[in-house]
Amino acid sequence: MIPAWILLLLNQFFFTLRLSGGGSGSFPRPLKAEEERRYLELSAQGDLEARNKLIEHNLRLVAHIVNNG
Repeated sequence: MIPAWILLLLNQFFFTLRLSGGGSGSFPRPLKAEEERRYLELSAQGDLEARNKLIEHNLRLVAHIVNNG
């Protein structure tokens, strides 16, 4: 079971993302396989922007797990 503080933190993060997402209320599109591979390699080398890109584009999966967990 996910601790309540993590759920609250994720909820706040999703709310903030929706407010800053141009008003569309949706998550960024999933990355294409070659994009994801490139960002994974960069992230493994310590690139924080690449890591953040991977996180942002996988939020749909995180939301699905949180809502159905």
